[in-house]
Amino acid sequence: MNSLILRTTSRLILPAALIFSVYILLRGHNNPGGGFIGGLIAAAGIAVHALPRGYDGLIALLRASPKTYIGAGLVFAIVSGLPALFLAEPFLTHHWFFLNLGLGTTLIFDVGVYLVVIGAVLTFLSYYLEG
Repeated sequence: MNSLILRTTSRLILPAALIFSVYILLRGHNNPGGGFIGGLIAAAGIAVHALPRGYDGLIALLRASPKTYIGAGLVFAIVSGLPALFLAEPFLTHHWFFLNLGLGTTLIFDVGVYLVVIGAVLTFLSYYLEG
């Protein structure tokens, strides 16, 4: 799909979608939202950017295979459960390290989900962009 209109407007849509997705990600561990919805928003913005540019444009934007994002997200999700294991609690029992900022292992888990969703959606999309 080589649309001049889509190519031009995607330059505006991508930064807006990424900023909004990070806002939803950071808001989500205390309120509705989080890694899944934020990842879908980011993947939609990246997809709109990649559609007129093809597979090479997608890889140039991501700088890695979408499957790499899935693996990194799984690592983040697993690492978020390790503090609970070290404290002899059930896996994925979340701990809050900085109570004033509301940061803890929940945010690490949400970042993992965020990356997995981006990777999964863009892996699916990449098969349609290749040919």
